[in-house]
Order: sequence, then structure tokens, then C-alpha cells
Amino acid sequence: MTIQAIYFDIGGVLVRTEQRAPRAALAQRLGMTYETLDELVFGGAQGRRAQCGEVRAEDHWAFICQQLGWPLEDWLALQKEFFAGDRLDENLVNLARRLHRRYRTGIISNAFSDVRATLHQRWQMADAFDVLIFSAEVGVMKPDPVIYRAALQALRIQPEQALFIDDFAHNVEGARAVGMQAIHFRSPEQAQEELKQFLAPEDLV
Repeated sequence: MTIQAIYFDIGGVLVRTEQRAPRAALAQRLGMTYETLDELVFGGAQGRRAQCGEVRAEDHWAFICQQLGWPLEDWLALQKEFFAGDRLDENLVNLARRLHRRYRTGIISNAFSDVRATLHQRWQMADAFDVLIFSAEVGVMKPDPVIYRAALQALRIQPEQALFIDDFAHNVEGARAVGMQAIHFRSPEQAQEELKQFLAPEDLV
């Protein structure tokens, strides 16, 4: 069965930490490693609860402030500094827009509750997608099969008709486990080369 829908991850694919220096500098000032700071924001029970929508984004950042001894009223400044090295890949977003002319497109992302507003207001890329599936809204994170099935149901697509692109191998395997095709993203060039295995060449230009 031919591909009818293409889903993208956000963090690590469409938006990537291209410059580690700002986050590394923040971690150093806070007396911790880059990896420890990353784990505080995204990992642990609190990070999972935030990504499953059990904790609002602003409350999660308040928790992080408390752990770091950062003024609670300045949580937006902490968030801005933490993500200062992240960049939206405009070329990939434009590819998604081109694909959107011939395919259904969507996002499947583990994300905090503020991601939808960020996508519309800051990244301004919602026009490239038919459906936006976020863990904080579904209540489960990839690679739970529930989130993939929610994305498929939203577009009324069978698993074998769908292709998913993600930077984490376990999320790629989660998609394949429900019957989807999947690409393990390692670079924009590699992902676009692998897309040629699934799509017609003219769809990628």
C-alpha cells in the first residue's frame, strides 16, 4: 500500500539544538553538567508528568526553578536561556509544506502543554500540517502505541499508509510496532535521502 500520510517529530527533527553553548553555559553557571540540566527539564517523573499533560508547562518550569534556586517569577527567562541554542529548520518545514500538496501531513511529538501556542506563534508552521498530536494533550508519550494510533485515527489512515520521522530509535521502533513505516532521523540530508525509498522523486522538489 502506498504512503498517504507523513508525520514529523518536532524536537530533534524540525527544531534542533544546533548550538549547545548557551545551554552548556547555563549549566555551568548553575554548577551542573549539560546532561544533568537536560535530565532535570525533560527526564525523571516530573518531566514525564509534564510531557503527559499532568502538569502544566508553567508549573513544570516553576518546579525547575525551585530545584535550581532560580527566582520563580523569572521562569520565562530560564526557559528562554535553556532553549537559546535551538533552531527551527526552515528547509525541513518547507519540505513538509511541499509534501502537504500531495500527502496528508502531521506532527507526533512528546511535548509540554505550551507547544501548540509555540508552534503557532513562534515557529508559525501549523499551515504545513493537517493534524498536530502532542503527548501533553493525548496523555501518553512516544513510544506508547496510543499516541501513534491517535495520529492515524485523526487522519483516518491505516498504519501501513503512514510514514513517521523521529530522531530517537525507540520512537521509530514504536511506530513500526503499530505497523507504520518510519525513518530514524540523523540529519536533514540523510532523512531526505531515505524519503526517496517511500515517495516519488518529484514529490521532494
